Parts: sequence; structure tokens; C-alpha cells
Amino acid sequence: MMYLARKLLLLLFTLFVAATLNFILPRMVPGDPIGAMMAKYQGKLTPDAAEALRVAYGLDNQGSAIQEYFIYLGKLLQGDFGRSISQFPAPVSEVIARAAPWTIGLIGFCTIIAFLLGSALGLYSAWKRGSRLADALPLIGLFLSSMPYFWFALLLIYVFALKLSVFPLGGNLEPFIGAAFTPKWWSSMLHHAALPVLTIVITAAGGWLVTMRNNAMSVLGEDYLAFARAKGLSERRILTRYVLRNALLPSLTGFGIAIGFVVGGSILTETVFSYPGLGYYLFQSVVSLDYPLMQALFLIIAAAVLVANFVVDIFYAVLDPRVRDGAQA
Repeated sequence: MMYLARKLLLLLFTLFVAATLNFILPRMVPGDPIGAMMAKYQGKLTPDAAEALRVAYGLDNQGSAIQEYFIYLGKLLQGDFGRSISQFPAPVSEVIARAAPWTIGLIGFCTIIAFLLGSALGLYSAWKRGSRLADALPLIGLFLSSMPYFWFALLLIYVFALKLSVFPLGGNLEPFIGAAFTPKWWSSMLHHAALPVLTIVITAAGGWLVTMRNNAMSVLGEDYLAFARAKGLSERRILTRYVLRNALLPSLTGFGIAIGFVVGGSILTETVFSYPGLGYYLFQSVVSLDYPLMQALFLIIAAAVLVANFVVDIFYAVLDPRVRDGAQA
């Protein structure tokens, strides 16, 4: 319990630091969206119009920096991130709520599938080393993990969307699709998600394959496996109880971080496919200097990564008693 309590306190403190940095850093950047708009329109906006826009966007000064900081923290606790500039007048929370299901559904599903597929292939490659297929898998995994996934996305678009016209160029649904969660809606959603899913799963699985194979190879050289065979344990039990369990532990940290970054979306993939997820809106917020939306997304990404790491710490304590016993000692 002391181990988890310390981890929880560290999580809360790190969240506080992340929220504080999220307040400070955008205010250190020179200029603001209104200044950018005035430069774009070359002085056509009068000072009164610019001040009205600052008030509408919530960018007007509300006191000293300390006062603004506490107002900011109070709004965070209420879930109020302000109004989006690029999606005005929609509140930031509404933009996030609209985009989050698409990102979590696409990137979350792909991350889990890529982890399971890559880990299974990596374990097979280590366990069956010496066979032609098992020895070829690491080379394939290295090739896939080193390949830029935005390039692979463009390749899929060129082949399957432009040349063969099998899948759409981008988007998430056909226009005027009608009511959600109907068979027609599901068909359109899966049709549009096919290429992004292939892009993320194929490129990400290679990295998990190489990682799992390296972990399994190091475990296979341990003395306790020879002792387990001397006891007469079956190869299947040795694989599942000893090799898999010990080789999987180092991958959990990376998987936890990957799950945490799910809420940030896959910026390049979502941008290439014009997929309306959080990564796509994060890119749009940077381009349009939408500070409220940018701040909210950065904070959500930081919080998700921290929470995911906390969950991984819990799994570590459950799966590896040495972590729990060492913390109590």
C-alpha cells in the first residue's frame, strides 16, 4: 500500500506541475492570435475590434499573473478550458468531446492490436529461433518500425484510394450518413478507418515485435528455465508461465506510455487522412495559434500519460512481487 500511495502522491504532484507549466509556457511565446489576425489583415482591424475579439476569445487580462493563475486553476477544476479560437464559438471542452471518441476508438484500438500482434510475433520469433520464418521476423520488424508511418499512409492512399478506388481518401464518415450506430453508419465508419488502421498497426507492430523478441531472448538464457525443464515442466507451461510473464514486464512500460499518448492522437496519420480526432485538432490549433485548445490538449496528453504510467506501476506490483517487496523494504 505504501508503494501505491507514494506513486499516487507523485502522480498528483506531477499533474500539478504539468498544469502550472501549461499556464506559463504559452504566455512566454511572443505574440497572440489577435496580433496574428491583425498582421494577416494588415491593419484592417481597428484597436477597438481587436480588443472586442480579445474579450470574446477570453484573452483579455483579468488582473495580475498570480490572479490569472488561480483563475486558471479554478476553471481547470471545473473542466472549463475556455473557448476555441479556431472553432469559435465552441467551447474547448465541446471540441475535445467531439473529437475524443474518434481518436480513442481508432488510435486506442490500433495500439492494443499492434501491441498484441507484435508481442506475439516477437515471442514466436524467440521461441522458434532457428527456423526460417522466426529468423526473418526480426528483419521485417526492424524494417516496419523504421519506416515513416506518414510515408506509408501516403503510399496506401496512392494505391488503394487513388489507383484502385477501394477506400476513400480521408475523413471518418460519408456526408449525410444519417443516424449514428446504424448498419449504414458502421459500414461507412469502418470503410473510412481501414487505411488509418492498416497504417498504424503495420508500422507500430514492428517495434513491439523487436522489443518482445529481445526481451524473450534474454529470458531464455536464464538458469531458472533449465531448472524448470529439469523438474519436468511442459514446454507450453514454461513458455506461458516463465518466458512470457518475464519477457512481457519490460514491454508494459512502453505500452503504458503508448496508451497514454492515445488521447493525443496520431497527429501525422490523422492529418494525412483528415481524420477528425484530437491529433488533427492539435495540428489545427498550432497552425491557427488556438492557445486554449492547444493548452487543453497538451494537459490532457500529460495527464493521460501519467495515469497510464500509474496503472502500469500497479500491474508491475501485481505481476512482480520483487517490486512490491522492495518498495516495502
